[in-house]
Amino acid sequence: MSTRLRRLGLAVTWIASAALLLAGGAASASGPRVLAIRFGPDLEVNPVTQDYVTGQLSRAAKDGYDAAVILLDTPGGLSSSMKAITTAELAAKLPVIVYVSPDGARAASAGVWIAQAADVLAMAPTTNIGSSTPIDASGQNLGSDLRRKVVNDAAASLTALAQSHHRNTRWPALAVRKASNLTAREALRMNVIDVLAPSLPALLRKLDGYRTKDAERPFTLHLAGARIDTVSPGFLTRLLNAIIDPNIISLLFLAGIAGIGFEIFHPGVVLPGALGGVALVTALFGFSVLPISWAGLALVLLGVALLVIDAHVVTHGALTLSGLVSLAVGMLMLFHDAPAPYHTSLPLVISLTVAIGAFWAIALGKAVQVRRRPVSVGPQRIVGQEGVVRAPGLVFVAGELWRARRADGGELPVGTRVRVEAVHGLELTVAPLELSALPQ
Repeated sequence: MSTRLRRLGLAVTWIASAALLLAGGAASASGPRVLAIRFGPDLEVNPVTQDYVTGQLSRAAKDGYDAAVILLDTPGGLSSSMKAITTAELAAKLPVIVYVSPDGARAASAGVWIAQAADVLAMAPTTNIGSSTPIDASGQNLGSDLRRKVVNDAAASLTALAQSHHRNTRWPALAVRKASNLTAREALRMNVIDVLAPSLPALLRKLDGYRTKDAERPFTLHLAGARIDTVSPGFLTRLLNAIIDPNIISLLFLAGIAGIGFEIFHPGVVLPGALGGVALVTALFGFSVLPISWAGLALVLLGVALLVIDAHVVTHGALTLSGLVSLAVGMLMLFHDAPAPYHTSLPLVISLTVAIGAFWAIALGKAVQVRRRPVSVGPQRIVGQEGVVRAPGLVFVAGELWRARRADGGELPVGTRVRVEAVHGLELTVAPLELSALPQ
């Protein structure tokens, strides 16, 4: 019995060893996998791209990738979104590599923080990094007291990221205070970055056996020959990223108000109201993403209200002028609280104001002409108008069906065009315009 047990134990041991060898061989055959996350070209750091990057980092950890590489090319963007991305990098369950590429790419402004938060920071040969000086919402330099607070905070946070990864701790302050910008080779020489590589496969070969320097995130990388799965921003991400352009949001908001207003004053048309609703909801999405000035929004709504009121009240254009001024100032103020890249274009505001002013001037001019025409009431208003005979003794004229007869007592064939010469109670006296009946 004991002999049988020993043989059975040896068989089980042999089977288990074979299974482990096969599993190890399969794992070796599959090799390491890397998820390359494209962030560019020139994508800005905002809530839309923030969700894209953080979502892909979560996916890389969930799907068992050996590392995630952010292929970075950005001019910067919102500090709130930048903080969310750097937090996701520092909390990721796998090593995060930021590779500023391809050649010609840049990591500017908020992009510097994203780069410095990575476990490994690499650059392609002809790329650059830097220019991280904070500016105010209008794109200008900050006031002296506020500037000291904001600049010191930014310099400290960027220096802390560089220090935790054992990189140059002097340059981050220069990038913030002096807007210092470095080429890839300068950055490598000054220990601002970790690796210089001409391509992603070359970078992964260089990083084979590399140990990350952050004591809180110790990783040893084995990425040579790794399978690279590349993801790019999808159609929806790029669409939402385009929609949150302040100029587009402003136009969508005005178009939405115009479409819904047209439907209110002309019920039953449907299409303007439907399109206006879509435009307005899309604009509200943009308002939820970018910080807006409520005073600016109130001025835009006041401007639209003044224009509508002037179309119904005789003010000789005073309300129209006030509405245009309110509209222009409101649009300029609308995104005043947003960072510099997210401002409404002054040429766009001027052009739009002039276009609306010209249209409203023409519309009000036509309205004034109508108001000055002699008032025509009663049946006599259709004298001189033309109509057509619809049935024996019945004439359709001015959208109405009248009883009619010829002045000479002759017949009125169906289809004959006639002119109204007189009105006697509810009967018209007409004269034919042609001798023969028209085909129906």
